[in-house]
Amino acid sequence: MLDFYNQRRKQLHEVQPNLGHQILAKLENDFKVQIITQNVDNLHEKSGSSNVLHLHGELLKVRSIKNSNYILDWQGDLNFGDVDKKGNQLRHCIVWFGEEVPAIEEAVTIIENAEILIIIGTSLQVYLAVSLMNFAKPTIPGFYIDPKPVTIHDLPNDIKVIATTGSKGMEIVQKELKKLQW
Repeated sequence: MLDFYNQRRKQLHEVQPNLGHQILAKLENDFKVQIITQNVDNLHEKSGSSNVLHLHGELLKVRSIKNSNYILDWQGDLNFGDVDKKGNQLRHCIVWFGEEVPAIEEAVTIIENAEILIIIGTSLQVYLAVSLMNFAKPTIPGFYIDPKPVTIHDLPNDIKVIATTGSKGMEIVQKELKKLQW
């Protein structure tokens, strides 16, 4: 597992945010934007977004195997023998299958208080994360952007489906949001 995530971290250092990330960051000029992401990369932060909640952890952080609250920023490789102050092995700060999603309650609160919902680039198949949209108020506008959107008959609210990439979809949403500004 250490090597797998070390390789992902190396890849992360080589990629840049796309236009969709940049538009989300720019929206902070006109809206209070809170991003909830399943991705473990830092592309939202690289693009300038200031309010990002990582549901499944972060590649650039590690934590103690004995104390999940002991979290460190980490840029290079994590190796066997890298330990916390008490000698416990460090692991990547990533939520693995079967583990609790520590940020889920905070995510629910964010969605419950949202005035606009934008869902980007997801198959709507990952349990817990997919259920978040159901906590949105039924009266708020919503957008679902994905090149191959899943056909679900019970999407909450009147969610507008935009069948394209995250970048192109965010260009469309950005124009729509200008019409909604109050």
